[in-house]
Amino acid sequence: MKIVLGITGSIAAYKAADLASQLVKAGHEVSAVMTQGATEFITPLTLQTLTRRSVLVSLEDEKQSWKPGHIDLADSADLLLVAPVTANVLGLFANGLAPDPLSSIYLALPRTTPVFLAPAMNGKMWLHPATQRNINRLREDGCHFIGPADGDLACGYQGVGRLAAVEEILAKVREFKL
Repeated sequence: MKIVLGITGSIAAYKAADLASQLVKAGHEVSAVMTQGATEFITPLTLQTLTRRSVLVSLEDEKQSWKPGHIDLADSADLLLVAPVTANVLGLFANGLAPDPLSSIYLALPRTTPVFLAPAMNGKMWLHPATQRNINRLREDGCHFIGPADGDLACGYQGVGRLAAVEEILAKVREFKL
């Protein structure tokens, strides 16, 4: 299965390395797409090495081909998995904004391509009415959510907002594949 793995600017981005590695080991073709914020937590080189494919970070990266990379990835994806997804990116997706390759891929996907979103953020941000509106809109648009989990958060709080366990995310991908 061809999976576009989106990684956004959350401390949980480091878990994307394990996720990418396990998806590749399971036989999937994984193309990583990172927001600029994600590169503050994990490097594109790490994901490029694990997926054995170039990593898309900027629309400037697309100058290598006549066909925009975000369109090519959207056309070929069997699944878009964004883990972690931040409140910011949920807002971009929900409101049809596309300032970067990841949100452009989301908008360019055929409506039949499943989208799995695994949020990671502070619990107050998750529970904020604006975030909840965006989540509801994305669910209405057909997106599937994995988590978030309860537990210790990077900000020092405890509660909802942790990225779902990598094993749980992998299980959802396996369920979809069946």
